[in-house]
Amino acid sequence: MEIPHEVIEPNFVEVGNEDDIIDKALKKKPGKESLEEFLKNSERVLILVNDATRPTPTAKILLKMRELLRSHEDVKFLVATGAHRRPTEEEFRYIFREIYDEFKDRICVHDARNDENMEYLGISGNGTEMYLNKMVNEYKNIIVIGSVEPHYFAGYTGGRKAFLPGVAAYKTIEMNHKHALSDDAKPLAIKGNPVAEDMEDAMKVLKELNIYSIQTVLTADHGLYAAVAGDLFESFDIAVEKANEVFCSKYNRKGNIVVTAAPYPMDIDLYQSQKALENGKLALEDGGIIILVSKCRDGVGDETFLNLLSSANTARDVMCRINEGYKLGYHKAAKMAQIGVYAEMWAVSDLDPGVIKKAKLEPYIDIQETFNKAVEKIKEQGKEPYAVILPQGSLTVPLLE
Repeated sequence: MEIPHEVIEPNFVEVGNEDDIIDKALKKKPGKESLEEFLKNSERVLILVNDATRPTPTAKILLKMRELLRSHEDVKFLVATGAHRRPTEEEFRYIFREIYDEFKDRICVHDARNDENMEYLGISGNGTEMYLNKMVNEYKNIIVIGSVEPHYFAGYTGGRKAFLPGVAAYKTIEMNHKHALSDDAKPLAIKGNPVAEDMEDAMKVLKELNIYSIQTVLTADHGLYAAVAGDLFESFDIAVEKANEVFCSKYNRKGNIVVTAAPYPMDIDLYQSQKALENGKLALEDGGIIILVSKCRDGVGDETFLNLLSSANTARDVMCRINEGYKLGYHKAAKMAQIGVYAEMWAVSDLDPGVIKKAKLEPYIDIQETFNKAVEKIKEQGKEPYAVILPQGSLTVPLLE
């Protein structure tokens, strides 16, 4: 017997020629300089790029810049890892593709924990002390390559996130991410979202920088839907509108069973896969079951949030401990614990079952068997099962019609 269900996916959008999309974005616009002019007018240039946890089409953009970069005397790349680890050799090749071997001697990696490489630049209105990688202020002429999509507590990725958390000190990231505990820190929210507002306000201390921003919007299968270049905030705002066209999906009713999957590369670890849970909970009834499907190729990721989750007996206990003192990573634990207060969390993953249990999820192996078990449990509660499926949960924001 088929269970009543609906599938929520990112929207299908018409995609043009990728080369044309990029070329059009990088050309001169009225009152704006082109990328070529920016490079020619800048003695030193630092290019900020995302790490491998983002599907940003960095290499496609850089290929368009290849000849300009070859002819420039002082261009360097800085991988904006935020608080993430250093990329592996395989991940460097994923980020830079064809140009990696040619430019690898110019590639640097941000290390948020290396205080010697940080410089204090000021304080945001919310009190976040802005310590950034010294290279940013040394070069001053910055090209930012990002991708914009909904983010579970910052509202959206991209734009200003290249600086905070991208190239910020661990302490700075921790101060900013503490605001993620707010109920107003959620997908699609910018105004009134303390995390997003803090990021934007923090950019005021960087007003002396000369920034050329290239923001992209991808389809769910990583095709290039849009590219916008120029001012950091203008390009971000336009990209946000395009991102909504792709990732905001309407659905009919909440489910008492929600299956949400973290697609590659967002299935890298449990820390990143949590975003699929956060989006999935938007379609989940109180008292329901949410099933996370993620390979978690690199294991847990940041151990801080797992240590907190495993140190408490229940999801409510987790929230109490967070109130006693915040550390970076606790926001992940908080968001997961908030779900665990009113619903059951299950996981189908390659992670060790013991690790999954520490994270307050129930471990399972086979997706179909897990789904069948959820159906049985809902029926035992005297309810009619209704399932909502998010095949690309990390990228899909459900909007109830």
